[in-house]
Amino acid sequence: MRSLPARSLSQTFIALAGLALLSAQPLRAADDDAAPKGPAVTVLKAAKSCFSDIVEATGNIIAREETSVRPERPGLKVTEVLAEAGDTTTAGQVMARLALPEGGTLQVTAPVAGVIATSTAQIGNFASAKGEALFTIVARSEYDLVGLVATNDVRKLAVNQPVTVRIPGAGDIDAKVRRIGPTVEANIQQGFVYIGMTSQKRLLINASGRALIKTGQSCNVAVPLTAVQYSSAGTVVQVIRRNRVETKRVEIGLMSGGNIEVRDGLNEGDIVVARAGALLREGDPVRPVMAAEAAK
Repeated sequence: MRSLPARSLSQTFIALAGLALLSAQPLRAADDDAAPKGPAVTVLKAAKSCFSDIVEATGNIIAREETSVRPERPGLKVTEVLAEAGDTTTAGQVMARLALPEGGTLQVTAPVAGVIATSTAQIGNFASAKGEALFTIVARSEYDLVGLVATNDVRKLAVNQPVTVRIPGAGDIDAKVRRIGPTVEANIQQGFVYIGMTSQKRLLINASGRALIKTGQSCNVAVPLTAVQYSSAGTVVQVIRRNRVETKRVEIGLMSGGNIEVRDGLNEGDIVVARAGALLREGDPVRPVMAAEAAK
């Protein structure tokens, strides 16, 4: 068997190495195309969420039913006061004692349970059946917020819808729609809604409050408000596919907590640019970074 000269072996090795290099170049080029390019962009996956349809109403608080407390006889003198405005009473509770002209005392009791709204009872004053009431009681501690609602929202209202009433100084109170007014105020084009609530706290009559009425719920894909752009072409969201920007026109709906409902144009799991902007254009290459990773 004859051996090849050393020079021939060297030439053969160089040729083989060149072929290997040429065959590897297309694969490397393909890898380069797949690698992310362009600026880093914070993204997130579109996920489903539920949004409450809230109608707001503002108005004043009234007692649903007020009961006046007076003695049945005239000319009686107050000798003892056992309850004050703001107190919660039970039916039959003694609220004051009055001196009878012929001697002895008369006890004034609460005819209903509730919260005492006002009191004029003072020791030494006189009371009678026709005079000023010694006490007024908000019967059963029931109040109404009489609110005004935009005409377009009145049609969404229904009796027994859940409501959160926010009253300065009293916090949030759970309530329900009790009645919807049959007419609209012509000058302001707003309708009345009566929000019924029960509270053991003393609510100030005529105090203002704001009612958040839950009229329905919608569950769809949700994205941050910052992901949505508004333009002459409509409402759009920027998504990332194969490390490039795509612009999708969407139909939006309800908003809550910094997020907005997308009713059409976006699918669950789509990779969305968290903060869309004019600097990103259709087809731009980007390096997507998930929001959770960007926050680290």
